[in-house]
Amino acid sequence: MNAVQEYLYNALPLFFPGGKTPVAASAPVTERTTVGNIKSLPAFGDFGRLLFPVDRNVPDSYTLADVSTSGVYVWYHNIRAEKTAEIVNYLKEQSEGGKRVFYPIYSETEMDADTSKRDTGLFFFRGNDGAPFAVCNAGGGFMYVGAMHDSFPHALELSKKGYNAFALIYRPDDAYEDLGRALCFIRDHAQELGVNPDGYSLWGGSAGARMAAALGNADGLRQYTGRADIPQAAAVVMQYTGYSSASRADAPTYANCGTRDGIASWRTMESRLNALSGYGIPTEFHAYEGLPHGFGIGTETVAEGWIDDAIAFWEARRQAASP
Repeated sequence: MNAVQEYLYNALPLFFPGGKTPVAASAPVTERTTVGNIKSLPAFGDFGRLLFPVDRNVPDSYTLADVSTSGVYVWYHNIRAEKTAEIVNYLKEQSEGGKRVFYPIYSETEMDADTSKRDTGLFFFRGNDGAPFAVCNAGGGFMYVGAMHDSFPHALELSKKGYNAFALIYRPDDAYEDLGRALCFIRDHAQELGVNPDGYSLWGGSAGARMAAALGNADGLRQYTGRADIPQAAAVVMQYTGYSSASRADAPTYANCGTRDGIASWRTMESRLNALSGYGIPTEFHAYEGLPHGFGIGTETVAEGWIDDAIAFWEARRQAASP
């Protein structure tokens, strides 16, 4: 049997001429799979380490269950190990199926000149070909990037609904610059990526929400991209942040927060959206009773399903902007 398998493996190039040999599918990960095992999977090449916060000490011996706690993702709640495993399995299966799941946003030359830029990139959660895209930005207090709870789940759910979604891994000290570069990268590679470059949305929680709001602003977009050919986001979707700046240049904004958030006051968020509404900018706000900071997509909480409301808000803004 081993000889037969070896023969078939060596014959694969005959069946797939001019293309890449498909990667053999490995067993699904579980909540008991370790971080070290996941990082070493061939499906994740040299970017597997970016699945987990590089600015936090996450031992390779930790299982996904160990990782999915507030001990790793500080300031966050409602972290679910089963969702962590689902996300890793999705990305692994996509990669093993021949679909690229990670894109650097800086060139090799730029990363050689500044090695911190190797800690950046976009994880791609594919939707329908030609569908609009969203960029999801996790929080972490500009200390680390809590993607596994605060952007990967959002991107995965968006992809399930047919949208193309990118989860940005950024440098906490250069977050706005990295988001600007990510938008430039997506714009310049839209055809290759199979995304509609217009009518996009920016999503974020906590620190990531500040990033989304800042580059959702038309002036901020020009400042951090240095370009005039990138359109303003059709919508900004933001969660649990005390960001209070408001101007007529801001994008239509959907926001939510928990009433027991000890970090970001829901009243501050509501006040900002009221200011945007006063400028004639479409807004929608939800305060969820009893929820603390960092509830993510809100599975099995009073906020469950909020992502559908946010998508409807985004779609309405896209339709309003269509000629």
